[in-house]
Amino acid sequence: MVATASTMLALGTPAPPFSLPDPSGRIVSLTDFTDARALLVMFLSNHCPYVKLVREELARLGADYERRGVAAVAIMSNDVREYPEDAPERMAEVAREVGFTFPYLHDDTQDVAKAYRAACTPDFFLFDARRRLVYRGELDDARPGNGVPVTGNDLRAALEAVLGGRPVPEPQLPSLGCNIKWRAGSEPEYFTLTHA
Repeated sequence: MVATASTMLALGTPAPPFSLPDPSGRIVSLTDFTDARALLVMFLSNHCPYVKLVREELARLGADYERRGVAAVAIMSNDVREYPEDAPERMAEVAREVGFTFPYLHDDTQDVAKAYRAACTPDFFLFDARRRLVYRGELDDARPGNGVPVTGNDLRAALEAVLGGRPVPEPQLPSLGCNIKWRAGSEPEYFTLTHA
């Protein structure tokens, strides 16, 4: 299994705006989270084994930090015409089965993934209260088949630092996962340059 790494968007980048539907058609926007102490944006998919390995931890993490004023949102940007398992109706089933308490949104145009320079699933972007990027990287060092327990340690440490008003610990290591399934011919330049 070949893994694709995060592009590691520059720290300090403002959160790109989004306005996307969940599987029921309800629109969720960046502006819906203005009161949150931090915002976690996650790019996920339903079929990727890297996401399947960690999605129960993502549900726990979302619930744990929601109680502390952190907002989270998951976005699915894969080409559902080629990967029907990632279609909105299946997204709703996964969110219900796993217990996501955060919105799981469909980026049909793939424009939001491109704005975030997302490359893989899972891919994580943590923004502080001013919506400046303070962490991008891995959840932890668990990968399919490596036998390492899923703990969420890296992302949880970043969240704790943000909530405590401290700098996020270094180094920030890229997330690894399945590449985002771009529509044929629509791969963004940043993706083709780094993953040729």
